[in-house]
Amino acid sequence: MITHIQNVQQFDELLAKGDVLVDFFATWCGPCNMLTPVVEKLSEENPDLTVLKVDVDEIGDLAARYGVSSIPTLLYCKDGELVDRGLGYMPLPRLKSFVRR
Repeated sequence: MITHIQNVQQFDELLAKGDVLVDFFATWCGPCNMLTPVVEKLSEENPDLTVLKVDVDEIGDLAARYGVSSIPTLLYCKDGELVDRGLGYMPLPRLKSFVRR
């Protein structure tokens, strides 16, 4: 399931629930746009994985909280705890490995 985050409260609530992939992106970012269908495919193949998309231009507070200085930045979290961080485009096999699936 992919959720486009609208505010910090929504993010905090969803982050605490199991396996979560966070995709920090911007609509004008070429590599971010290339990554979107890969993230969508991963989400389709893994319905138990929560995918959160955070537009850094809309919710800069979250980007600042996680020290996001380039995009796309991916975070893999488990039960609210950061497990791994990735930068840039990832093909599907690498993304699956990143989220340990």
